[in-house]
Amino acid sequence: MNIQTRASFTKEYLAFFRTNRFTIIAASFIGVALLSPLLISGMSALVDFYADLGVDISDLTGMLVSASSIGVASSISEIATIGLLIFILLINRYAGGEQKKRAVIIPMSSGLRSFGYIFPKFIVYPLSAFVLGIIGVLASWLVSGWVFEVNDVTFGVAVLSGMLVGVRLMLFVCFHLTLGTATGRAGMSAAVCIVASFLLPNFISIADAELMFNPFALELLAVRTVQIGYATASDVQDMIITVIISVVIMAIMYFIALFAQNAKRIDNTGNEISL
Repeated sequence: MNIQTRASFTKEYLAFFRTNRFTIIAASFIGVALLSPLLISGMSALVDFYADLGVDISDLTGMLVSASSIGVASSISEIATIGLLIFILLINRYAGGEQKKRAVIIPMSSGLRSFGYIFPKFIVYPLSAFVLGIIGVLASWLVSGWVFEVNDVTFGVAVLSGMLVGVRLMLFVCFHLTLGTATGRAGMSAAVCIVASFLLPNFISIADAELMFNPFALELLAVRTVQIGYATASDVQDMIITVIISVVIMAIMYFIALFAQNAKRIDNTGNEISL
């Protein structure tokens, strides 16, 4: 690793971990992961309270299940949508936003090459999203096992589901980095990725599409794994292939972003002062 690439890694690390951004994102992931099972458990307690008062709530009792799987499954959906939304918004500056503010000159006048600018972004932010996705699901698993009467989700299933959610987060973060750095319009890129992350699971559910080998169905695959409570050896093999397909797509997006940076020239002329 040359000096320029090492310096770029340091820049991304300091920009993300030495600011409040990473702290806010981590707190948001854990908060979202804990909130869903606690709310569901609270609803169950409220139903029991009204039942003790003699209120007819027969229509509601059938909707509530005192099992940890429902809490973890709900948290997975929240992490994959709300958690991703917060993550994308808080890394906007590093997904092309810095180009708009003329804070980065690529590559001729300052010697900063496109590889040194792009590569660290595709390591620091996607891997952070992957780790936070696993931590979020494990946090939900712990609190769900505590608040629900039946803990029907094993540690292995929680880790497997967390990894699937983490890869799903990585995929959309890479989309954001590619579109944002290629166009220099981080806001537009964030809007596209957020809308896609909300709509795609609904389209897949409505179409009743196959979840295996579909990188955009990783969230639904994780939810189904939690609801079933186990994964066979054949299922795990298919999940590994799905993850490999996702990684290949991420690699393609990286090369697209690198090609776009090599192909364009950022206009750094003008008298604006970047602070």
